[in-house]
Amino acid sequence: MAKIINPFIVTGKIEPEYFCDRVTESARLVKSITNGNNLVIISPRRMGKTGLIRFCYDKPEISKEYYTFFIDILHTSSLREFTYLLGREIYETLLPRSRKMANLFIQTIKSISGKFGFDPISGTPTFNVELGDIDRPEYTLEEIFRYLANADKPCIVAIDEFQQIAKYPEKNIEALLRTHIQKLRNSNFIFAGSERHMMQEMFTSAARPFYHSADMLELKAIVPEIYIPFIVGHFEKRNRHIATENIEKVYHLFKGHTYYIQKTFNEAFADTPEEEECTLETIQAAIDNMIAANDTIFREILSNIPEKQKELLYAIAKDGEAERITSSEFIKRHSLTSASSVQSASKKLLDKDIITEINKAFSVTDKLFAMWINQLYGNNKNTL
Repeated sequence: MAKIINPFIVTGKIEPEYFCDRVTESARLVKSITNGNNLVIISPRRMGKTGLIRFCYDKPEISKEYYTFFIDILHTSSLREFTYLLGREIYETLLPRSRKMANLFIQTIKSISGKFGFDPISGTPTFNVELGDIDRPEYTLEEIFRYLANADKPCIVAIDEFQQIAKYPEKNIEALLRTHIQKLRNSNFIFAGSERHMMQEMFTSAARPFYHSADMLELKAIVPEIYIPFIVGHFEKRNRHIATENIEKVYHLFKGHTYYIQKTFNEAFADTPEEEECTLETIQAAIDNMIAANDTIFREILSNIPEKQKELLYAIAKDGEAERITSSEFIKRHSLTSASSVQSASKKLLDKDIITEINKAFSVTDKLFAMWINQLYGNNKNTL
């Protein structure tokens, strides 16, 4: 008997059959890139930026014509780490596709070429370079861009959480990257980011190097009129049933965030036998399991947040979306200290990406973390 594939994919490659909507956005991405433009994608974390980029990479007009690369730099903290990730991604992507280009990489990246090893079975070079082997990242980065300029096919480089470069200790990183990028004639870039205020500042401020250097695309939640029938259809196609109103409750609970909705129904689908109904109890259990699975991680995050920041974090989690957080009404309602302490705490929480600000409304970036906090402090907001 053939194994039933869970249609709600949360990791790895998503086949077109399991990819919900994003028709307009994917068409816009492909059009921008294939017309020689760079593209900025801004959206909240876990709204589907990565999935959209990889989905477009698989389209014939891109996969057959371009070399495609993708790096996530969220956890990088220096130009050296950025350079390392970019070099490794380019080499490991090209090795199975073009031996000629892989060999050219080693010949071009002279600053670290002596660090490459060889696979004794296949006889091919391996990227076993250590981070510490990159002792002159500016020079190595220049070699990488020189290599891209000499590629035998046009290239697309996607950099996720691009706003991270503004936090590196080295000076003028934006100017350095902009200088290299604008010299390339055969490569286009996708700059994706979740910290809206930083991304907008980087690309719309006349004082910044990347000013007006790319098209802009804002990725919003998939509308319920599309997402809900998509979920119902996949249950019914596999001889299972689910009530539309229960999907609506999940959609509104997570405010349309793609990852959380997908993860909820991934779990709920797995717990629904064929010919049976996916009940509200099944869905609630899936959400409770997701929160419980992250308990250790959330406790660790909380242990590293100072008390004044915690107090504001709890208040924002309780409200869900908090507006006018320095107002006397908000401060009094949540027993906070003062407007100045709230302002200071919010800045630090924003810098750590623990909270997000969209149109002057603050929310906890990780929706499960917000739910866990409310569960911990008896604010029963996690029930459907």
